[in-house]
Amino acid sequence: MSYSRWQAQGNVYLLTAEPGLTAARVLRDVGDADGILEVVSSGQDWAEILIWNPDGSTAELSGNGTRIAARWLAERTGAESVRIRVGPREVVARMLPDGLVEQDMGEVAVYERERVAGLDVTSVSVGNPHAVVVGDPDDIQLIGPLLETHPRFPNRTNVQVARVDGPGRVTARVWERGAGETASSGTSAVAVAAATHPEGGEVVVTFPGGDLTVRLEGRRAFLTGPAERV
Repeated sequence: MSYSRWQAQGNVYLLTAEPGLTAARVLRDVGDADGILEVVSSGQDWAEILIWNPDGSTAELSGNGTRIAARWLAERTGAESVRIRVGPREVVARMLPDGLVEQDMGEVAVYERERVAGLDVTSVSVGNPHAVVVGDPDDIQLIGPLLETHPRFPNRTNVQVARVDGPGRVTARVWERGAGETASSGTSAVAVAAATHPEGGEVVVTFPGGDLTVRLEGRRAFLTGPAERV
């Protein structure tokens, strides 16, 4: 099985257009990547993908992963707008200048803050689960694994520790379910923006891998960032 290697703000994925991956094969092939994108089927302006975590599990959604798949398809067919399907979720992506891609991530649900493991946690659904803690991002190595496998989240959760630097500016680190800490995460950027800016608007989320821009319009989120073959 052949792969191309892609990155989105330091989030590295292998992409294959040869369907038929298994968890055992993922465990063997993933190497130092943050996951594998398996293109199950595709057309001129759409593709259906599976997102594999390094531990052999699959993810309901990935903002960076779907953006990579969108850029891959656009380069292959010349389409300026594409649809990427992951299970029941569909992300519409529009190619912008300078290698940027804007994605309509759909509706986001933000739940009431609650106390979990002695921490104030805001749960957010972006088609996949997130637990956002406002604090020192450098605490991610402690807080991430603690919350990912906490009984409050029986199916495990992605975890973000975020610091609000000012209106529309947040610094965060992320612990991804099934992958551990990664340099950035698209759905995590959306979750952090929605949890820290309930008034909406544009929010720039800075991860170790770089900035992602989230625009919140009501309950809907739009995510903009780069994706490139490496």
